[in-house]
Amino acid sequence: MLRWLLGVALWARAAAFYLPGLAPVSFCEPGKDQVPDCKSTIELFVNRLDSVESVLPYEYTAFDLCSEKTLKRPSENLGQVLFGERIEPSPYKFEFKKPATCQKVCTRTYNTNDPSDKVKLDFLKKGMLLNYQHHWIVDNMPVTWCYDVEDGQKFCNPGFPIGCFVTEAGRPKDACVVNSNFNEKDAFYIFNHVDITIHYHIVEHEQLGARLVAAKIEPKSIMNSLVIVLFLSGMVAMIMLRTLHKDIARYNQMDSVEDAQEEFGWKLVHGDVFRPPRKGMLLSVFLGSGTQIFIMTFVTLFFACLGFLSPANRGALMTCAVVLWVLLGTPAGYVAARLYKSFGGEKWKTNVLLTAFLCPGVVFADFFVMNLILWGEGSSAAMPFGTLVAILALWFCISVPLTFLGAYFGFKKTVSPHYRNVPEQSFYTKPLPGIVMGGILPFGCIFIQLFFILNSIWSHQMYYMFGFLFLVFIILVITCSEATILLCYFHLCAEDYHWQWRSFLTSGFTAVYFLVYAIHYFFSKLQITGLASTILYFGYTMIMALIFFLFTGSIGFFSCFWFVTKIYSVVKVD
Repeated sequence: MLRWLLGVALWARAAAFYLPGLAPVSFCEPGKDQVPDCKSTIELFVNRLDSVESVLPYEYTAFDLCSEKTLKRPSENLGQVLFGERIEPSPYKFEFKKPATCQKVCTRTYNTNDPSDKVKLDFLKKGMLLNYQHHWIVDNMPVTWCYDVEDGQKFCNPGFPIGCFVTEAGRPKDACVVNSNFNEKDAFYIFNHVDITIHYHIVEHEQLGARLVAAKIEPKSIMNSLVIVLFLSGMVAMIMLRTLHKDIARYNQMDSVEDAQEEFGWKLVHGDVFRPPRKGMLLSVFLGSGTQIFIMTFVTLFFACLGFLSPANRGALMTCAVVLWVLLGTPAGYVAARLYKSFGGEKWKTNVLLTAFLCPGVVFADFFVMNLILWGEGSSAAMPFGTLVAILALWFCISVPLTFLGAYFGFKKTVSPHYRNVPEQSFYTKPLPGIVMGGILPFGCIFIQLFFILNSIWSHQMYYMFGFLFLVFIILVITCSEATILLCYFHLCAEDYHWQWRSFLTSGFTAVYFLVYAIHYFFSKLQITGLASTILYFGYTMIMALIFFLFTGSIGFFSCFWFVTKIYSVVKVD
């Protein structure tokens, strides 16, 4: 199946076949119609305005800027609405290969004695104080702002500020530092004139007219992640091939009961490893939700790597993730029910209801509170009431029934094994030290990539490196699996068979390090001010941490489940 999909993708590229919504647009000079489907008008759209100093984005019209009210705004998909994008037509008009200079778009005047004008002017000043950025779109590409920095280099940003200000002490802030003419004390400078240069490429040999040129980004390697993965892989392979293989061979060659009594370690707990854990109901619910998130993430990144979810198709990534989560209620219900039944549970109705409502309910409650704050602040990121109802309808009418369907197939009768006591454990084999150590290695593989992801979310940078992100995803899965298996083996050797919760929490503790890093990122990289923005940042961060906890914890549990099943399946038990 994978080969077939890759073959179709390669054929599509070779045959110049483009997916709907992603096909490049051809442009021709006005009056030249020799090329079919060639446009002469270049449309410029405006998006929401946001700031690295505030989590609250606002619509373009909120700042009383020049707007186009005669044209209909383009429709937005679910992902765009969830991310608070508000794309609107702009009053800026262009014709291909026809330069335009000194074109007046609109004029604004404010009377400070008029309360309405004063409110508009104060809000505009607030936008400049918090360094709010325009985000314009041409041919589905961001309009970038490039300026000179040290050593003759240029820095390009996918947006440009409303304006800037100079403090009472004469210190220029934000964009005012790039122009020495902005030197008046205690003054605001609004950028009311823009020079727009559009670069294009003529496709002569295909006679397709011209194509507007996109900005490019150069991805970098995360070498430390690869080193950690290779190190862990070698360590686990050594344990499997030498210690474990030798132990199993010697154990299976025993001829007498006296020989068996001399054995110790993990071979003595072979009858206890599948003993039901404490709080088995909660663990099964977490694992069901974690499975749902894992499959959703894998499929979303896989399609993004193939180009189906290009950043040019705005909101597609989030829309795909939400739709997949809704449709994956069946595996969530199946996994939760199957594991809960294997734990000897009998309250199947409670298990199914918790799988369908516990983790999604926590996320939705957090999201709803954040949305109330956004509504109160008048932010464009606030989800409209109709979209909120649509989300609830998808959850209750599709995801919940599919969860019940999966649970129906997941319940099977199992037999619980007998019990034994766990001997006194040394410090390094106790639960807490192992859990804390186990989360460090997976986090070390992703923390550099995590910086770019947080930048794309909170610093409003475009993210294009989906292929590299998919590689980091695979690295994270491997590292979580190997770190958890390694610690699980140590615990079993110490005759501690309580591996279920420990394996889940060992890799799941990576989310704690993620949360700590997000707090560090907030105080060191962002300049967010205001109570509302701070609450929003940590509210959304808690949602991400919960999802990451379920995702990594499920990887660790199923890796240890496979490991325990394999090593005990080769042991001869009379």
